[in-house]
Amino acid sequence: MDALITGRIETETVILGVLPDRKKATVKAFLSGIPQRIRQTIHSVCADMYEGFVNAATEVFGKRVKIVIDRFHVAKLYRSGVDSLRKHEVKRLKQELSAEAYGKLKGAMWALRKSAEQLTDEDKAVLVCLFEHSPCLKMAYELCHELTSIFDMQLSKREGKRQIWKWMQKVRASKLRCFDSVLTTLENWLDDIANYFIDRHTSGVVEGFNNKLKVIKRRCYGILNVTHLFQRIQLDLYGHSLFALKITEL
Repeated sequence: MDALITGRIETETVILGVLPDRKKATVKAFLSGIPQRIRQTIHSVCADMYEGFVNAATEVFGKRVKIVIDRFHVAKLYRSGVDSLRKHEVKRLKQELSAEAYGKLKGAMWALRKSAEQLTDEDKAVLVCLFEHSPCLKMAYELCHELTSIFDMQLSKREGKRQIWKWMQKVRASKLRCFDSVLTTLENWLDDIANYFIDRHTSGVVEGFNNKLKVIKRRCYGILNVTHLFQRIQLDLYGHSLFALKITEL
């Protein structure tokens, strides 16, 4: 699997490289190739919880650079917990409810995944019906949105850690098991996750690049040469700004 490495220069996101795999040695070799004068300008590295990335960055840049665990990868994990519980509860309700009552739960999956601002009146009606039959799912849903709200707050790192820790205590008290892997992740990575509150860095733009990369590879029936893949991504992202003016002049 290819690894896409990007950086922020002022307000612009630029591609630094496309690597042939995600192995720590590959990533470390690339980062080690960055000139020392440029390394000194790097203040933080945002990544998912893959230890190959994190350890490579730590070994190359040292403790001077902050490791920031992307909040959206954390969100994917706790939302997955709610989704697992939904599947379990919907399966149970399908056996217990009449066909008519169960039919009122149609669309529950999408309603659960929306933010409060995105919910339609129909979505709200589905959730009311669903939570009436599954109080534990309601509790998980509320806890999920509560953690998202914490990340949305303008907090210091110290306060952010404190709020997340309080959320963890609330989850433990709830006896819900769908967040077990989330609790383990937060315990293991809390300091790096809380670094998000310092400058609110995320790798959301990288995820957009990853989606574009998948489209490019599908469109070209797979590009096996990493150099050609890098060139194609550059053309897709910056080709218009680089060549449109020249074409116009012609």
